[in-house]
Amino acid sequence: MTEAPSFPRPPSRPTIRRLSGHVIDLIAAGEVIERPAAALKELVENAIDSGATRIVVALRAGGTDRIDVTDNGCGMSPVELELAVERHCTSKLQDDHLVQIRTLGFRGEALPSIGASARLSITSRTPESDTAWCIRVDGGVITPPQPASGPVGTRIVVTDLFFATPARRKFLKSARVESGHAESVMRRLALSAPHCAMRVLLDDKVLFDLPEQSPISRAASILDTTPDTLIPLDEQRGAVRLSGFACGPARTRATGSGQFILVNNRPVTDPMLRTAIRVAYRPVIERGRFPVMALHLKVPLERLDVNVHPAKAELRFADEAEIRSLVIGGLGRALGHGSKGGGGIHASFAPRSSIVYPPRPPEPRETVTSLPLQTTLPTASAPQTPQAASRQGFAETDPAFAPAARAPQQPEALDPAFPLGASIAQVFDTYILALAPDGDLILVDQHAAHERLTHERLREQYASGGTLRAQALLLPEVVDLPRREAEALMARAEDLAKLGIDLESFGPGSVLLRSVPALLGAKDIQGLLKDVADELAGDPDLDAANTGSFAHHLDAILARMACHGSIRAGRRLKPEEMDALLREMERTPRANTCSHGRPTWLRLTRRELERLFGRVK
Repeated sequence: MTEAPSFPRPPSRPTIRRLSGHVIDLIAAGEVIERPAAALKELVENAIDSGATRIVVALRAGGTDRIDVTDNGCGMSPVELELAVERHCTSKLQDDHLVQIRTLGFRGEALPSIGASARLSITSRTPESDTAWCIRVDGGVITPPQPASGPVGTRIVVTDLFFATPARRKFLKSARVESGHAESVMRRLALSAPHCAMRVLLDDKVLFDLPEQSPISRAASILDTTPDTLIPLDEQRGAVRLSGFACGPARTRATGSGQFILVNNRPVTDPMLRTAIRVAYRPVIERGRFPVMALHLKVPLERLDVNVHPAKAELRFADEAEIRSLVIGGLGRALGHGSKGGGGIHASFAPRSSIVYPPRPPEPRETVTSLPLQTTLPTASAPQTPQAASRQGFAETDPAFAPAARAPQQPEALDPAFPLGASIAQVFDTYILALAPDGDLILVDQHAAHERLTHERLREQYASGGTLRAQALLLPEVVDLPRREAEALMARAEDLAKLGIDLESFGPGSVLLRSVPALLGAKDIQGLLKDVADELAGDPDLDAANTGSFAHHLDAILARMACHGSIRAGRRLKPEEMDALLREMERTPRANTCSHGRPTWLRLTRRELERLFGRVK
């Protein structure tokens, strides 16, 4: 028989004592300064709050050995320097209420926390002063300010971070990992202050050097793209405004590192906002991929609590449902402009020696006479020109190339209202070549494009119906759940009934399932119900239809139906059919990607063509 473990007996009566100021500072430092990137964040936020228009950051070993932040802000006097290194001293709160907070910092904890665990040096000069002043703090020991040389502004140098708390230093990661965190912090802060030039050096190597920029130029720099590929957002709901820029669904990452969110100019990593972004992008990107964007949410100060965590990275909204709805709806509308909404996907070509050409389809190929499209544009037959005759002869010798049976059109003759232009040929009976009004070459994957059109039509039919047809189970199933999750399901019983899921309470922690959505069938319905219950219990304000579990299952069915109901690769199309496909893409939301998140069309500009042929570098 195993003996019960023995625990040391506590003293007969533990007594309460007051902690020393040094221990209090170390505890506070552990909350605010988790790693070098956290210290860097606090210092740069102070620089931005000081009105700086130029900030230079230099790091060594990811900030573990040295953090150097220089700004041209308003500076500090000797008296203010002494107050700055005391706990809970700040210039950013004008009253005793934590409501009207307009600055990035406000708690008055950063500099004392850094000084308690590292060697801190602050050199500052105000515009009115003829000299700078320097104050030092080593492991909590303060050296009074002394005259020093320096320009107007402030320079803060932090060395030997966590030397006073060796236990914390042992938990730091490698210099490469800490450098990655520091770079991420600086990119978020750079996005929040496009009016401020920022230069960041890591071990004497320049990570980025950004001048003062417009919001769209700064967003393009931070997202590593060009302004013309960004989709602008500007949504207003009452006093709340959502603005910013998003990349199209063809630009995704394996992690959420490309998502930059600002709330009242404050960089945040709020989980509720990330969930809303995921819901908005779910229909247009592959599962497991993350979109790229820079969003700015402006919320009235009295409806926002930023004093949730010492790091100030998480927020609390007075009306989370309103914010969630605005983000989901705003992003959905921005992504739903179809191929007219810009965000065209530019082809990226490898050197010719590495290009792999697709095989030609086997003969004979099937010829279709019509497509299940809503709109077909009539095309008048044109007399065969020498150019068309030449192209026809080429098609006879190379069956992979099928020209449109009409005279070629010049870019200036094309209607600018149709950004995908007019079809000129079909390659491998799979890809449509079109000429855009600006002269660019458009390449369309006919199956992927028509799959998206069909998917959107099925989705619209479901949305307009309001409910899903239910399929009654021959024998109702009892589903056992944790009590909290069962109650969350029953609280949404009416909404679930519209989705074809008929439930009854069956005692504490159990529900009786009587019907399932006909589209989904009864396969693993218990697993689906448990996933939905888990999401609803975690977020009581979430609509049942918007849970990731249900939406994913339903969307997968619609996508599968769309895939089987769409035109296939290897089917030759008539010119009017190709043009009808292009026009429908321009009108259809989310037409830039197929149901699986892959691009439906590519754009090849003149410059990209000239680069292929060696005309430009």
